[in-house]
Amino acid sequence: MARAPVLDWGWKTTPAVDAALVAGGAYSVAAVGALSGMAATQALMVGGIGAAAQAAADLYQRRPGWHITARCAAWLAAGGWTAQALADHTALTWQTAGWWAAGTAAGMTLARGLARAENAAREQRIARRLQVWANARAREWHERLERLFRLEGHTVEGVMPWKSKAGYTVRVAMPSATPQLPANAVRKLATDLKLPRGGGIQITDGLVYGEIHIRVTTKDVMSEDLPMPDSPEDTTVTSIYSGLPLGLQPDAQEVRVSVVDDCALFIGQIGSGKTNVVNVANAGALRTNDTVVMHIDVTGAGIALPWLRAWAVDGTSDVPLIDYVGDTEEEAHILCDFLIAGIGSRKSGHQDLLSGEDDKLTVGPDLPEVLLVVDEIAELSPRLLAKLDTIVNTGRAVRVRVIICGLRATQDVITAAMKKQSRVRVGMRVSDPEELSHLFPTGAARLDPKAAPGRGCGFFCAPDAEDIVSDPAPYKAYRITPKVIQRLAAAYGDRRPRLEAEFLDTAPARYYASRWGRILPRLYKSKPLAATTVPYTDLEILRPPLDEVTGIPNTGAEPEAGGEGASSKPGAPGRRAASGGVPAGKRFGSDALAALLNSPRTPAGPQGEAEGEDRTVIHAQFGRVVAQAGGPADRPDPVPRLLLDAHQAVTEAGGRLHTGDLATRLGLDAVALGKELSQILKAVGVERPGIGSVRIGEVSKSGYLDATLADAITRYRNTQ
Repeated sequence: MARAPVLDWGWKTTPAVDAALVAGGAYSVAAVGALSGMAATQALMVGGIGAAAQAAADLYQRRPGWHITARCAAWLAAGGWTAQALADHTALTWQTAGWWAAGTAAGMTLARGLARAENAAREQRIARRLQVWANARAREWHERLERLFRLEGHTVEGVMPWKSKAGYTVRVAMPSATPQLPANAVRKLATDLKLPRGGGIQITDGLVYGEIHIRVTTKDVMSEDLPMPDSPEDTTVTSIYSGLPLGLQPDAQEVRVSVVDDCALFIGQIGSGKTNVVNVANAGALRTNDTVVMHIDVTGAGIALPWLRAWAVDGTSDVPLIDYVGDTEEEAHILCDFLIAGIGSRKSGHQDLLSGEDDKLTVGPDLPEVLLVVDEIAELSPRLLAKLDTIVNTGRAVRVRVIICGLRATQDVITAAMKKQSRVRVGMRVSDPEELSHLFPTGAARLDPKAAPGRGCGFFCAPDAEDIVSDPAPYKAYRITPKVIQRLAAAYGDRRPRLEAEFLDTAPARYYASRWGRILPRLYKSKPLAATTVPYTDLEILRPPLDEVTGIPNTGAEPEAGGEGASSKPGAPGRRAASGGVPAGKRFGSDALAALLNSPRTPAGPQGEAEGEDRTVIHAQFGRVVAQAGGPADRPDPVPRLLLDAHQAVTEAGGRLHTGDLATRLGLDAVALGKELSQILKAVGVERPGIGSVRIGEVSKSGYLDATLADAITRYRNTQ
């Protein structure tokens, strides 16, 4: 987007230019005044007034005496030359012009020299004052450490103020007997200094062993909002290698985190500003031209909708800013299968790029990084978490990385793989210090939650330039509003890269092209869509078949053989046989075997039935389920008892029920129940709508509708 020209009325000139402007004014006055009969005394009067004003200004600024004399002399020389030219009417002669040029050159040289001398003198004065201040602070800190901690043999090697004037850093060489300060040092020092709530103390290790840096924040810089620096008027193209800007530290240093090699973990309680930080990270990734951003948010796609509006509703962007959105459990499974298959395809399709000096891909506009942002991780099922673990563990070399977001960093929310592989960690405002200790691997014992008191405040740790993970430090996140998001989305649309052919050459990729045809009707329902969405929705919509029992889409993804994403993991994607969901090439899958072992067993007999038992009970043999389509011979009702019980349970539940919930209500095994009901419905030609998928709230799984079961009951009674 081209920037509109803006008039700059600022008066920004150098001392040499100022001298040239004064000389030019003098020549103009001499030339025009000679033609109009101006008196020479007027030029002398102007020169004298200028010299007096210059002297007053220099005295006010406390400039040296010889500087004042030189500037006043320059004004008087310009006034004298102008008066001479007016008196003799010689402004346009070569001789007068020559004297004017010589005087102008001398004035410019003198002005430049005086400015340099004054700058040097000013810097020396500042340095002297700074040295006096630093020496005084060093003596204070030496005495303070000795008084509070009974420290002996330490040396305060320097005190450096921050450019933001919000605090300073104290460098201390610790004695060998006491290389570190005690754990309660932060609170003791902050209390002794009487720091404000927004200020605080941070203690970090120095460049050598035995040296510590005490960072002191003396101002409350964490209470004010920090607008995003990437305004819609300044959106130059960046690269993912430059990191994602998140906010500012108390010393005004920008927080940038890299997600090229490492995954990221964003944690924050409700109301802490976590969603704002996620959108700030989105803005940083979308500003690049070498990153494809995808989202998983099964609670309504809240982090994606603001970025999609420019394309889907307003029509100000020709492409969707977010390339793929997993807004439901089903769609998230398809997206994860697509990424897992793409990781394998990149590894085999870019062998020439992976076999050089670096065993990792170098991303660019033609070979972009894929950044998956997962919000509300606690709402995802274990099978989906297992697929995300596969992406986290296997995607580094081919530049497929994940940002995981959750309310807490506990084991019941974040898997072990996600926590271990996420070296970038961001913790927003918390109420319990133990949560920070659980999130950050080192240095959390020194953190004080009160150092990040407000919304948008938090702590972060990330690898530095030497690939060493720093201790957690406080920061304030940038603030981004929906209005800014809308304007940025329109500006970033024309730089979005596309996935290469190798990534799209997989079995799950056949569902990639029609993704928006499946997603947009759910996100916007009856809301009219912009014409820019037509190229993405005006095509055949493909939906993968759902597993009869689990409700997981079968995308045809092949697991990596022997890799971390192999099908030995629960929920790992794999090509399944048409019946029973048993993996091809195996007699019994682990899920099917467990279901069969939990199903009711019968002694072997001529018909595989138990003597004396009611034939309406579902019986299972090892490896197969015996279909029971009727009841006892003397029962007049031809409707299977299981069908009647299932219909009653579904009706009581509100008209729709997932297979697993139905099995729980009936006290049966889900696998056996699903197969038995399928055979009962098939016997009278009843098919479940939507390939058996039933949506309850935002969750869509295999299940049953009361209308479907009622239709089957009617057909059984009509065939009597």
